[in-house]
Amino acid sequence: MTDGGMERSATSGHLPVMYRQVLEGLRVRGDGAYLDGTFGRGGHARGVLDQLGAGGRLLVMDKDPEAIAVAEREFGADPRVSIFRGSFAGLGRWDATAGGLDGILFDLGVSSPQLDVAERGFSFGKDGPLDMRMDPDAGQSAAEWLAQADEREIADALWTYGEERQSRRIARAIVARRADEPLVRTAQLAELIASVIPRGAQKIHPATRSFQAIRIFINRELADLEVGLDAALGRLKPGGRLAVISFHSLEDRIVKQFIARHAKAPPANRRMPVEVAFTPDLLAIGGAQKADDAETGDNPRARSAVLRVAEKLPREAA
Repeated sequence: MTDGGMERSATSGHLPVMYRQVLEGLRVRGDGAYLDGTFGRGGHARGVLDQLGAGGRLLVMDKDPEAIAVAEREFGADPRVSIFRGSFAGLGRWDATAGGLDGILFDLGVSSPQLDVAERGFSFGKDGPLDMRMDPDAGQSAAEWLAQADEREIADALWTYGEERQSRRIARAIVARRADEPLVRTAQLAELIASVIPRGAQKIHPATRSFQAIRIFINRELADLEVGLDAALGRLKPGGRLAVISFHSLEDRIVKQFIARHAKAPPANRRMPVEVAFTPDLLAIGGAQKADDAETGDNPRARSAVLRVAEKLPREAA
């Protein structure tokens, strides 16, 4: 599994991952209301806003204060735009969404600015504080968690969220090392993991899966995704579109199963004497979409991106 979205600034000249497919999937109307639940640096949001007329609305959310600062600077003066700092898991509690939405986008994973800034602590390739929080004002940092979690908890997180086969060995090494010195830098952790799992014939760095797992655990990413998908369904108007970009199999499995659960009747159970009625809430729009060769050639991080789109169906009157 690989991980990492692509969000570049407006001045970079680069588009975010699957830009064209996202805008086509959302089917933006000039007078519609749209939510970008993962603003990043605003690449997708900017594309939506360009298609909105004076009566359209763009709502943007992000947990990262740096992303919100960019949103305020670039879009804060536009009366069509509303900005909120927080996880998309809480989108249903934002009053601005109460009127319903014509489209919602979640672009999951970590953004390029987060990866590229060493001080954020997301990258094993850049030495910095071992933080990894998307919202640096909430919860424990990775260093704080690794300092007090027991060996089994660490191993379980590495296996569950990173599918790291050497999770127990790595967890044992972390607990042993912290007894001598605290793990407070990304380079410390990356070097420790590499010493336990020599690279050998692997194409990826030995710390790749562990860093991904710790980040997902620290930020509650999968739990937030499950809650956010339910909230999105609740706020979409009939005919509204949900577009989700995933960057690894754990995320994509949740999205795929969510769409299927609301689009297809469950398999018949011969033990049930009465068939349970099923009314679909969603229509899957195509299947899993991938970035094309031109995009992956320009941006290797797009290789693992998977886009799924679904449309909310109207409820028939009783």
